[in-house]
Amino acid sequence: MWLLVARERRQDAPQWVGRKGLAALDAVVWPSGAILLICVAPEPVGVFGPVAVVAMLGASLVRLRRAIWRNRQYWFTTWRWGGVAFALILVGTAVKAVA
Repeated sequence: MWLLVARERRQDAPQWVGRKGLAALDAVVWPSGAILLICVAPEPVGVFGPVAVVAMLGASLVRLRRAIWRNRQYWFTTWRWGGVAFALILVGTAVKAVA
């Protein structure tokens, strides 16, 4: 049995001056950071590395397109995952300071 649930369309993001530029930067920086992490991995990544890099480049292009041409539908990744990344860095620093 399949259950289909229709979600409401997300409201458009509020518009302000400079949003398009910051959205384009946000759209490119997060996938670029993932590519950087893959490239500087201390262990060999095998076939996963090149496949993930190509996937991140594709995601970057899709996100950049939405950030520039469909800006009202682009939501910043930094607001969503920046706090999580900051919390993980803070916990790692606290653990390192205690140990």
